[in-house]
Amino acid sequence: MTDQISLRKDRIFLMGFMGSGKSTIGPILANTIGYDFLDIDRAIETRTKKSVTEIFREDGEQYFRSVERDIISQIIAHPRLVVSLGGGTVTDPELFRVIASSGILVYLKVTPEQLYRRLHRKTDRPLLADIEGNRLGEPELRDRIQTLYTSREPIYSKADIVVMTDDTRVGITVDQIVKLLSRHLR
Repeated sequence: MTDQISLRKDRIFLMGFMGSGKSTIGPILANTIGYDFLDIDRAIETRTKKSVTEIFREDGEQYFRSVERDIISQIIAHPRLVVSLGGGTVTDPELFRVIASSGILVYLKVTPEQLYRRLHRKTDRPLLADIEGNRLGEPELRDRIQTLYTSREPIYSKADIVVMTDDTRVGITVDQIVKLLSRHLR
């Protein structure tokens, strides 16, 4: 397994639930190890000139996923890159296979309770809103987080490296990831 990971060391993919810290940790990790950084959601917004919320509302999730697949197909050959994936990126089995064969997968794991604390005031998460785009009430939001978490956890847990981010400061989390990656980045 180590030899296989070593062949994929040019790309590090951060995956995990929305609110797990991918977009915060990604650029710091990239800077720490001397890699470039790309946030998939920001790249999609740049390409479409729309926010993720607008894309979901106006064009639908299927269109969003097609743009996402296109961007990933273009960046998988880019060397020395840390990529912050969207929370649902790896739910497409074929896209997961492409990503897993192209880089090291790092799962930023957070408990559902911590996710609720991090996300309950957010208004820019289309999968955590009702059909009209309104924020869900507490019980509905907890249920939605738990449902998404339950469906995605088995996929996320296939990562090469798993790091808990619940109550850990960003710097400590980055240090943990660097330590776990160090043997593969030589």
